[in-house]
Amino acid sequence: MEYEAVIGLETHVQLKTKSKMWCGCANAFGAAPNTNVCPVCLGLPGVLPVANEEALKLTVLTGLLLRCEVPASAKFDRKNYFYPDASKNYQITQYDRPSTRNGVLDFEFEGRVRQVRITRAHLEEDVGKNVHFDRTSGVDFNRAGVPLMEVVSEPDITSADMACAYLSALKDVLMYGGISSCDMEKGMVRCDVNVSVRPVGQAELGAKIEIKNMNSFSGVGRALEYEIPRQIEVVSKGGTLRQETRRWDDGAGVTESMRSKEDAHDYRYFPDPDLMPFEPTEEWMAGVRSRLVELPLARKQRFITAYQLPGPDAETFVNDRALGDYFETIAVKVAHPKAVANWVINNLRAKMSESGLDLGGLKFATGSLVELVELVECGKISSKIAQEVFAEMFMSGESPTSIVEGKGLMQVSDAGAIEKLCDEAIAANPRSFQDYRAGKGAALNFLKGQVMKLSRGKANPNLVGDILERKLKG
Repeated sequence: MEYEAVIGLETHVQLKTKSKMWCGCANAFGAAPNTNVCPVCLGLPGVLPVANEEALKLTVLTGLLLRCEVPASAKFDRKNYFYPDASKNYQITQYDRPSTRNGVLDFEFEGRVRQVRITRAHLEEDVGKNVHFDRTSGVDFNRAGVPLMEVVSEPDITSADMACAYLSALKDVLMYGGISSCDMEKGMVRCDVNVSVRPVGQAELGAKIEIKNMNSFSGVGRALEYEIPRQIEVVSKGGTLRQETRRWDDGAGVTESMRSKEDAHDYRYFPDPDLMPFEPTEEWMAGVRSRLVELPLARKQRFITAYQLPGPDAETFVNDRALGDYFETIAVKVAHPKAVANWVINNLRAKMSESGLDLGGLKFATGSLVELVELVECGKISSKIAQEVFAEMFMSGESPTSIVEGKGLMQVSDAGAIEKLCDEAIAANPRSFQDYRAGKGAALNFLKGQVMKLSRGKANPNLVGDILERKLKG
């Protein structure tokens, strides 16, 4: 019997705010343990939480970017459980009335655009961090109370590779929207996986297994590559899978059982009595909508359509947003944007990397690159000369025209002058003339190179080729 995997992902994202969710403590990574804390985030008796408005806005903004509904009213609940890193013995989260729900994420996978439905993006708080030593353990509560958004997908994902593509696309959306820095090394993005298997064609889902402890998207992929065959092996041999939570051991490359999976009622959710329902006004929503941005996939598709760029070039400008913005300021001014893309990707980016400069440190104006492209396209300089001009332009900031005129680099397009150079090249290389007559096409390129050498690279290469070919055939 053939089986298929059914996968849903719960992605936890720390929001890009200056302070924590319920208090004024700094939302900052790397401080000494237990220094960014106060009675509120430590859960001491008698304290009252006050919601971070920026965290509310970022959560709703995420919902809008993912085409979610934003209900007229949402509320916060207490999710009750005991862990050493949860000082209150409960987590403030959203249960049955989240801030956003019913959205979709579009992303590219296997050469086409796929969709995964988004169940909800809701707001909660992070917990502290357990730190284990040789013989003791400690808890650092600096992270406790940091605004944490959970993006829950529907079980629309069918493979480990698709899960990684979804997570990468979601991360891009969150970074484009300014929702989170998404630094996985700092724990700003974590993911839990829910996976089951079933016979192909069966509508009913299998037992849902949750996998925790994955600190990278590649870890998610490796965990699924192990867990899916493990489940298929159990059921194909007549065994029974039960709902449970497993942990991923990245070193061993296996999942291990942790506990039976809790259901919602096990957490004894109830509305937080200290927090009013969240009911955004139209004016408040308008402020959030003003922060909407073009999403990465839409940007890529627009660059391909508007500027006739190949997919890899457009992808480069999506991945490096600042470089893409720079390209676009120039591309709208020229007839052939692809030529600009070549200079920006192949030349400008390499020079910036070599020199350690960013776009803000460039000495030449954006108009200079337009000028350089036009000099090449109208035949005033060759592509080879243009490389030399660009290098000088990058170092000095001088305009391309000034460099070309100052160094006498203007391309020679005088047919009579080029014809004389061709005659010289043929006379000096009679063997190549005979080789061409004998059917060796490479001889033409050799002679063309000799003409360019005689002209010190200034001859119009297209005109050189035409004249040489006419002479050799005659």
